[in-house]
Amino acid sequence: MSEIEQSILMVDDQPANLVSLDAILEQPGRRLIKAHSGPEALKVLLKEEVSLVLLDVQMPGMDGFEVAELMRQRKDTQTIPIIFVTAISKEQKYVFQGYQAGAVDYLFKPLDPLILQSKVNFFLQLDRQRRELQAKLKEAQAYRAAYEAEKLRGKS
Repeated sequence: MSEIEQSILMVDDQPANLVSLDAILEQPGRRLIKAHSGPEALKVLLKEEVSLVLLDVQMPGMDGFEVAELMRQRKDTQTIPIIFVTAISKEQKYVFQGYQAGAVDYLFKPLDPLILQSKVNFFLQLDRQRRELQAKLKEAQAYRAAYEAEKLRGKS
């Protein structure tokens, strides 16, 4: 199967944090998309196929929890993995709120680049496998439809 380009949406109101994420995650086959606010992130999600979202929790206006909750309400974005990236307290109530909002993981700033890369690689691998399975399913359905059509032609 050909190499699948995967998009990672990075959402943070601090440009320096986006630059850091970009430097850590840039690789061939990856498209890194930056958004500086929750509403900007939601607009990107309406237009782009995204494999993973790295989402800051504390942002002015719409925080990361709200973005995640809105993502989980839409059929086309509800299964995109969200990793919260935050500098807020590691208190259990905030972590629990993040998981309730739909996060698959939580990373605390300052980020360890190796841990970030490892987690991102894991979720991108799952996305790649999901896409490959979908492509195989489509192919099998096309063969089945062709077989059924040929069977019907044979009866006429």
